[in-house]
Amino acid sequence: MTSPSEGSAARRDPALAVIMSERRQLLNLAYRLLGSLADAEDVVQETYTRWYAMTRAQRDAIESPGAWLTRVAGRICLNLLGSARARREAYVGAWIPEPVPDPTEWAAGAAGGPGVDPADRITLDESVTMAFLVVVESMTPAERVAFVLHDVFRYPFAEVAEIVGRSPAACRQLACSARRRVTAARAETSPDVTRQAGVVRRFKAAWEAKDIEALIALLDPDATAVSDGGGRAVAHPLPIEGAERIAHLYLTIARLAPPRRYLERTVNGLPGLVVESDGRIETVFAFRVADDDRITHIWAVRNPDKLRSWELT
Repeated sequence: MTSPSEGSAARRDPALAVIMSERRQLLNLAYRLLGSLADAEDVVQETYTRWYAMTRAQRDAIESPGAWLTRVAGRICLNLLGSARARREAYVGAWIPEPVPDPTEWAAGAAGGPGVDPADRITLDESVTMAFLVVVESMTPAERVAFVLHDVFRYPFAEVAEIVGRSPAACRQLACSARRRVTAARAETSPDVTRQAGVVRRFKAAWEAKDIEALIALLDPDATAVSDGGGRAVAHPLPIEGAERIAHLYLTIARLAPPRRYLERTVNGLPGLVVESDGRIETVFAFRVADDDRITHIWAVRNPDKLRSWELT
């Protein structure tokens, strides 16, 4: 988050204001590449550290500071992605990208919710939905960087090549391969936010009423539910497949869990659910809803390290 001292310094120094204005763009880029808000913030901090490690003369010689910052942030992300596989293998259970809330929704609907600096907001659009991020997670690091930079942030392949360290033609092929995966996944998903909100609302009502028939009817027969506890919270270690198995599991959870509130919230730009217990957010649910208005995927994030941006403090 931008501190008051940084804000006042930026007002005194127009050059600093230009540099700091790139912060939100860098945060959005790094989050889409890494799937972690905490890691994205670290990347942005490291990018600015490298900028100010240069002499004033070196900084003044850079024709486009924004392009320089993007190249550096992209390379840092690429390096992190190269080591991410080992970290994922050591992770306890399934790894799901960190969910982000809609700051305006929290400001309007959550008393005592945290103040959010506009510079620290993730822009919520199709490229940040949980379904999109899960597909991006399946790509190689080079595919991911080439695709996100070109297709999401509209950087030309000549600039992408400088970051990835390959030729523009090779980057074009990487992005094309990644695009095919995203297109295939998008074909299975209903993009209608209003319809998804209705499906999620009916799912919430059926869950609260412990109505197993209604739950099964809302789930695709081949639906999949994935839970991420990271060893910090109880979670089913493997994906649960099939509407009946998922419905029975969720009703068991509802019967055994302490009193909880089920809240309708925007999760990564789409309608989702948040479970609150004793004033603490314990689970954030994201959904993929198909064109027939049935849920095909449920992602439940329970790792408290990934829920810090949801805290009601």
